[in-house]
Amino acid sequence: MRLALRSLLSLLAVSTTAFGQAKVPEGLAVSEKNLTYGDHERQKLDLFVPKGDGPFPLVIWVHGGGWSAGSKDGNPLMLMLAKGYAVASTNYRLSQHAVFPAQINDCKAAVRYLRANAKTYKLNADAFGVAGASAGGHLVALLGTAGSVKELEGKVGAYYEVSSKVQAVVDVFGPTDLIKLAGATDAESPITKLLGGKVSEKKELATQANPITHIEKDCAPFLILHGDMDKLVLLSQSELILAALQKAKIPAELIVVKGAGHDGKVMGGENTAKVTAFFDKYLMKK
Repeated sequence: MRLALRSLLSLLAVSTTAFGQAKVPEGLAVSEKNLTYGDHERQKLDLFVPKGDGPFPLVIWVHGGGWSAGSKDGNPLMLMLAKGYAVASTNYRLSQHAVFPAQINDCKAAVRYLRANAKTYKLNADAFGVAGASAGGHLVALLGTAGSVKELEGKVGAYYEVSSKVQAVVDVFGPTDLIKLAGATDAESPITKLLGGKVSEKKELATQANPITHIEKDCAPFLILHGDMDKLVLLSQSELILAALQKAKIPAELIVVKGAGHDGKVMGGENTAKVTAFFDKYLMKK
């Protein structure tokens, strides 16, 4: 059990950097680094906006790392700048700083901040997309399904009257049902740390953390990517949310990447073009 747990934590650490940082084409964008959307040191985001008049659709990257590690500095969505998108990446409080729902409170506050300042940064406030992997996938899924859930908004920053809804979600092997996800009973489990106790003791909170719980008819469309060899977050986690979204008649697609595990390969190759096409479909038309 201890060996398996160490392997789990090791894989989670790898997943924070597996996607890398795409380069910004020289002269293409104006950068705004470490914009502050709250009072905690982790409540900061980076924003890159193409040169021009705008307004530009925005895609936001939410990093992974088992809710306990990771940084906004690794953002694979930077390539979207050349396609006419503004691109942001955000930090959020980790589980050692505060337990759930602090993490989604922060992500929602970041969205509100960017929407409230859309005119200043030449953003299209009606065309916000999000993407994230692993723990980041979990958080963007919540952004997609819980846009109207006041209990998850929190009291971070300002702009409480501004919507935190997003218009498109790319979920890369994100956990969904934390109760069903294996390895949640150990005191050192990332899920235990996220919830502030074992799932058996925190079932109500684990249910609140499940994006499936909040699905309603006006949820954002989803593109889900998952490797069929993922041993950390099983493919069944993505299948669960896909089925729930489809039952609610929300546009949703699951791309199963053959032979891929819990790593950056899932979003590479031809799937990069599929992610771009997905965002184009739901954000560029607005």
